[in-house]
Amino acid sequence: MRIIAMAKRVITEMLRDRRTLALMFLAPLVILSLFYFLFQSNKQQTTSLAVRNVDDALVQELKGKHLKIHKVTADKDAQTLIKKYNYAGFLTQNGNKLTLTLQNSDQSKTARIKQSFQSAQIKLRAAETKKQLKKQAIMIQRLQQQLNVNHPQSQTSSSNQTKSAQYQLKTNYLYGSSSSTFFETLLPIMIGFVVFFFVFLISGISLLRERTSGTLERLLATPIRRSELIGGYLLGFGIFALCQTVVIVLFSIFVFKVQILGSLWNVLLVNILLAFVALALGLFVSSFASSEFQMVQFIPLIVIPQIFFSGIIPVAQMSAPLRMFAHLMPLYYGGQSLANVVEKGVSFAQIAPNLGILLIFVVIFLVLNQLALRKYRQI
Repeated sequence: MRIIAMAKRVITEMLRDRRTLALMFLAPLVILSLFYFLFQSNKQQTTSLAVRNVDDALVQELKGKHLKIHKVTADKDAQTLIKKYNYAGFLTQNGNKLTLTLQNSDQSKTARIKQSFQSAQIKLRAAETKKQLKKQAIMIQRLQQQLNVNHPQSQTSSSNQTKSAQYQLKTNYLYGSSSSTFFETLLPIMIGFVVFFFVFLISGISLLRERTSGTLERLLATPIRRSELIGGYLLGFGIFALCQTVVIVLFSIFVFKVQILGSLWNVLLVNILLAFVALALGLFVSSFASSEFQMVQFIPLIVIPQIFFSGIIPVAQMSAPLRMFAHLMPLYYGGQSLANVVEKGVSFAQIAPNLGILLIFVVIFLVLNQLALRKYRQI
C-alpha cells in the first residue's frame, strides 16, 4: 500500500507540472521530426576537382555525377587555388607523372576523388587493352595473309605494339595525411559543441540554484539593477567558462594532436565567443525552469539541434527551409568558423562576419535575460 501511495504522489505531481509533461512528450517528437526532415532532404554532395595540363582522356573518365571537374590555366600553386576556390582537390600532370593535392577537410570528398581516379585508370587500361587486342587481331590476319604468299617480312609487323600509358601518382594533403580519420574532420566542430553544451548546462543549473535557494530573490530585494545582476552573473560564470574553454581547446590540440592550418588564437577566440553565447542562453533558459530536471529537459530542444546544424551534416545539402533554420543556430556560425580556421587556415578577417553574428546572439540573450527577470521584480 505504501508503494501505491508513493506512486500516486509522484503521478499527481507530474500531472500538475504541465511544463515537464510537455517536455517529456513533445520534445522527443520534435527531435524525431527534425531527424526525418534532415535525412529526407540530405542529398549527395558534389565534389570539386581542379585539373591543369591533364590528358583529356583521363579528365573524361574522371567526370561523374558527383565529381565536378574545373579546368584551370592559372599558373598558381595548388594550395593557393584550393584555398581561394575551395576545391576538394587539384590535379596536375607532367609527362606521365600526376600530382594530386587534396584539401582533405572532408574525408568523404577525399575518398570520392581517390575512387574516381582509380576507376578512371581501370577504364583507361581496359580501353587500351581492347584497342591492343583489336590491333593484334588485325596483325594476325595480315600475318596469315603474308604466310600464304610467303612474304619475306611476315614477322616484322608483329612487334609493333603500343604500350599503355601508366600514370605515376603523387598525393599531397593540405590538412592531415593519408591516415586521417573522419574524427579529425569533425573534431573542430565537436570542440565547439562540447564548449557550448557544458557552459550552457552549468550556467543554467547554477542560476537555477540561485533562484530555488532564494538567493536571487534576496538580491532582487536590494537596489541592484537587472543589468548589473546579469552583468555580474555573466562575469562570474564567464571566468570559469573561459578557463574551461582554454582547457578543452588545448586538450584537443595536444592530446589528439590536431593539425591547425590557421591561427590558434582564432580557434580560442571562436570558442570563447561560443562559450559566452551558451552562458547567456543558459541564464535565459533557466528562468523558465522550475527544477534541475526541467533544465536538463531543455537540452533536447535547444542543444541537440545545434549539433545537426553545426556542419556535421553539410548545410548546403539541406532543403531551403532547413538552411534558413540553420542560420538561427549559434553553433552554425561557430562550427563553420572553427572548421575553416583549423582545416583551411582562413584569417581573422574571413571569420569576422561570423564572430559578429555570435556577438549579436550574446547581446540578444542578455536583453532577454533582463526582460525575464521582470517577473521576479519590477525595477
